[in-house]
Amino acid sequence: MNIAFTIVGVGLLVFMAHVFAEIFSRKRIPDVLLLIIIGLIIGPVFHIVEPGDLGLVGPVFTTITLVTILFEGGTELKLDALQHSLKGTTLLTNLNFFSTMIVVGLLGWWLLDMTPLISFMLGAIVGGTSSAVVIPLVRQLNMSNNSRTILILESAFSDVLCIVFALAFIEAAQLGQIQIGNTVGQILASFLLASFMGLIGAFFWSFVLYKIRTVKNSIFTTPAFVFIIYGVSEILGYSGAISALAFGIGLANTDILKSTFIGKFFNREPDSLNETEKILFAEAVFLLKTFFFVYIGISIQITDWVPLLIGLGLTFVLFVLRVPVVRASMPIAQKHENDKDLMYMSTMVPKGLAAAVLATIPLQMGIAGGELIKDIVFSVILFSIVFTSILIPLVEKSNYVQAIYMNALNLNLWIRKRIQLIQEKKQNEAEKRDADKMTEREGINEVTESEKKD
Repeated sequence: MNIAFTIVGVGLLVFMAHVFAEIFSRKRIPDVLLLIIIGLIIGPVFHIVEPGDLGLVGPVFTTITLVTILFEGGTELKLDALQHSLKGTTLLTNLNFFSTMIVVGLLGWWLLDMTPLISFMLGAIVGGTSSAVVIPLVRQLNMSNNSRTILILESAFSDVLCIVFALAFIEAAQLGQIQIGNTVGQILASFLLASFMGLIGAFFWSFVLYKIRTVKNSIFTTPAFVFIIYGVSEILGYSGAISALAFGIGLANTDILKSTFIGKFFNREPDSLNETEKILFAEAVFLLKTFFFVYIGISIQITDWVPLLIGLGLTFVLFVLRVPVVRASMPIAQKHENDKDLMYMSTMVPKGLAAAVLATIPLQMGIAGGELIKDIVFSVILFSIVFTSILIPLVEKSNYVQAIYMNALNLNLWIRKRIQLIQEKKQNEAEKRDADKMTEREGINEVTESEKKD
């Protein structure tokens, strides 16, 4: 009987996911938020489903979802868009991550009485953005291709920074020292070697894909190969997420192989994904995304109100901090960035799978304060996704919210103008004083001359 109810629930959930997607397209209420609410209701509120009920399937499922979303998102990125977006992505990713890590680390150290290592570990864990949240959302928003690409790449790149720095702080908490050289080396290896593996895998697959298609029922061999690339990359100690994204980008740009030396070693032109495969993978991403966000809602811990309130406060700080980070990363000189794109970028601070996984490691390692870190991070995940989901439709429809964001984004311009006005005022006053002194001297000279005449 329980199995029957479960099957009915799964069917209803799929139908509701399509309804939520339609609601988002019409009312701009994100389906992500509604799916998380369902997870909260059946999970921590009424305890119909517990995270432990899924056993090892839960973490495996979330990883498969992440890999599939990254791969499918990469297949939409063309080389020209990457070239225009890479500089902005690098600046935004680094500014957002390091400013978040520093601000959260200092707040945890000064206000929450955490040790410096533990507080900055918390900052590193929540320093990135979630690919599983960002990619589905930006695809449904009216944004420029450059802005969309920057947010997609940021969500993938920031995961590497979160993982490497968080694990470095965890190791430092155990050993009592931070090994900066190893940390920098791990970051470079994760980015460069993982990207290389993904691109080489994509190039290889593009040349054998025409043979794979001759095999019956072989359409899912492509994502299966992505899983292999991801797993091998992780086993070697690199970022599987970056490899999956690079694999998708490589398949989307196989046409560039025709003009390179690689194409000379093959008798035929490389293949890319056809429309049928793209549609099928998009449907798979839709289903995986549906269950992923319900699972996130089920996994949220709301037993203790103190971590919840701390997480709420930190989330508010992160959203306020995001505005100057976006302003500094996207200079005004870039005319292809319109105002609404900058507003959307300022609302994209959701945390997800990487933060959830990293949050459980300190507790598993027996590090003091590990349970508090886990509860705070899960609270930040909840509120960051909720804030993002609520702010997106407000930014799109509310003139009042748009005015708040535009004033915040242009605060530096306002400060510059105020400083300029103050300087001009001081200069005018100085010129006026000089003019008055000059007039006074001329008057004295005239009186002296008249006295001499007399």
